[in-house]
Amino acid sequence: MSNAPGPAPASSPTVANGSASPTQTTPLIKPNDLRGILQYVPRFQGQIFVIAIDGAIIADENFSNLLVDIAVLRSLGIKVVLVHGIGHQLQELATLRGVAITNNDGTGITDAATLDLSIRAGSRVSHLILEGLTQNSLKAVITNAVRALPLGIIKGVDQQLTGKVERIDKDFIGELIAQHVVPLIAPIAFGPDGKSLRVNSDLLAAEVAEALHATKIIYLTPHAGLEIAGTVRREISVEALKKILATQPEQIAEAVRSKAEHAIKAIETGTPRVHVVDGRVFDGLLNEIFSNEGVGSLVYGNDYQQIRQATKRDVRFIYNLTRAAVKREELLHRTQQAIEKNIDQFFVFEIDENIIACVTLYFYPDMPQLAEVGSLYVLPFYHNRGVGKKMVEYACLQAKERGVTTVIALSTQSFGFFSNVCGFEETTKDTLPEARLKLYEDSGRNAKVLVKQIG
Repeated sequence: MSNAPGPAPASSPTVANGSASPTQTTPLIKPNDLRGILQYVPRFQGQIFVIAIDGAIIADENFSNLLVDIAVLRSLGIKVVLVHGIGHQLQELATLRGVAITNNDGTGITDAATLDLSIRAGSRVSHLILEGLTQNSLKAVITNAVRALPLGIIKGVDQQLTGKVERIDKDFIGELIAQHVVPLIAPIAFGPDGKSLRVNSDLLAAEVAEALHATKIIYLTPHAGLEIAGTVRREISVEALKKILATQPEQIAEAVRSKAEHAIKAIETGTPRVHVVDGRVFDGLLNEIFSNEGVGSLVYGNDYQQIRQATKRDVRFIYNLTRAAVKREELLHRTQQAIEKNIDQFFVFEIDENIIACVTLYFYPDMPQLAEVGSLYVLPFYHNRGVGKKMVEYACLQAKERGVTTVIALSTQSFGFFSNVCGFEETTKDTLPEARLKLYEDSGRNAKVLVKQIG
């Protein structure tokens, strides 16, 4: 970062002071809003999304709309692999035929009768999906790309015809994708002898994503998302989710616990992001992918959420990000030209390659022990999630690495955040360097001056 003097940072950081829902801030991107969708196309084009559809969603009235959404993804150059479940259909078929099944989700014992009904249910569901894809002018193939071995004996109990994935034929699936064919994978795998084994579809999606180096798994379920301690979590890190599963698994709603477990497996084996989305919501799939806020739950790995040095390509995004705060006189006005000139002072916080927060860090060449944090802004949807605190802590860390011992901040409306959350203390304006003091007095904003010792 350059030490050259530049315009002083804006004086009043804007941070979280209340929770906001997507409907209270920026409206969700509508699927017909091409300008909104097209900003994501360069990021997602050519990437592989594994979409795992619960059997209950295939039976839902919104299923036909989901297939249209999948056609939209394909038209934008996103490579799609479909994995489907059959639990809902298997239970219905068992009831219709009066057959007692040993389990309906492929996680417990699978006896011969249960496997027979599973194959029948799987064939029916695969055909329904093929019909829908055909109606949307998409080519698709039901594959036998999953090789499995019997799960064996677990805690003294023979799991019989339940399988564990041994290998995914990624070359075969890759060839289909290259030919613009949608691979369709049922939760029925094949053993070394060619005979069928029942596999859990949540696990199967994670295995397929790992083999194909997919960018996302999207679980489409009949639930609003990952419900944890009675509340749907819109986003959670894999570390936090793993800790909850290890110490308080009962906090995660049983209906989505399998999704949580396999989201962790997927991320730990290289899939950066896992979404859990209500497949019953009209346009839910597109809004989850093509909006910052989403509509479901997101589980992310370390490389997903990050703070980085801003670059010139971020100038327009930073300008647009802070415009609302400037209108409310929470931040000083900066033109795009001014931001670009001082871009080396900016750090940005990204989620899914979208900038949702920014902060500046300014060094005083004639006072190397002093630095100033400013222009802190966090999108309202991300308030109360610790983003603002992380931005300030990161700026202080960067300053400390440069030998700074004292960090100052000026604020007109968010000084409580700096003092209560970030450990700053109020001080007098005499703390400011002479040049900065003149700018402070000329502005007439009468901002509070805060200071923090970091050396």
